[in-house]
Amino acid sequence: MSALANNHYTTPEGYLLGENDRPDGIKYEYVNGQIYAMAGASRAHNIITGEMFALLRNHLKGSRCRAYLSDMKVGIQTSTENHFYYPDLQVSCQEENNRYFNTSPCLIIEVLSESTARIDRYEKLVAYKLIPTLQEYVLCAQDSPLVEIYRKSNHWQAEYFLTGQSFTLESIGLTLAVNDIYEFLITPPAHH
Repeated sequence: MSALANNHYTTPEGYLLGENDRPDGIKYEYVNGQIYAMAGASRAHNIITGEMFALLRNHLKGSRCRAYLSDMKVGIQTSTENHFYYPDLQVSCQEENNRYFNTSPCLIIEVLSESTARIDRYEKLVAYKLIPTLQEYVLCAQDSPLVEIYRKSNHWQAEYFLTGQSFTLESIGLTLAVNDIYEFLITPPAHH
């Protein structure tokens, strides 16, 4: 999330009407009536997201759970809060009925960048905790092998995993090695 697209109140319905199937491909997130433009992603961001998606997709094959990339929004709507975010990755094991956003993910993963780290770590954590089905929120550093996990079962306290360590995504029963996600940073490419 970056610059404010406008500073007047927009209804959730108005936001969705303008956002779904946008011809220009620009993505905006929605926070309680305000709309924010999304920043572009770096090469490292894309590699980490791709690795995680491949690992999730292979693990979930044949289950009722589905992994979604950053084009699928998460909608959070309570009596006082209205948010629509584009997480880098999410997994939902529920029957989702909206074509453009999920409301019941069990796992959300964000790859941090300098411009989004504060928002991902604080604002989005607070909003995502409002989702009753959410079990885990995972933050992956972009420039170093570091995975941060916030779990409902651990009262949303941060757990950190570094090079050489493994962690389990309890929401979907998948154990991953930090090195598998960050191979491109840990192992220099061979020169031919």
